[in-house]
Amino acid sequence: MQNFNYNALAELYPSRRYAKSQQAQYRRFDKAADAVRYIIEEMPSKWLNGSFLEVDEQRFEGEAIRRLYDAPEYPLDRTSLAA
Repeated sequence: MQNFNYNALAELYPSRRYAKSQQAQYRRFDKAADAVRYIIEEMPSKWLNGSFLEVDEQRFEGEAIRRLYDAPEYPLDRTSLAA
């Protein structure tokens, strides 16, 4: 994704539907790349719908987060399980 700063501070706001779960709590990440990895690789895929990531005063939801992970610019290794 063009002009996205994967090194910027990121805040994850989980879907209200799942926010009561201990795993799905508001989280801050020092790097957006780590937040994107966490959302795609560690959270259940159904939680992507309704959750959003805020980076540099921009908001990314659902499929936009998936596109950040799938982008050629994504700086971290991907797991084969994150499909």
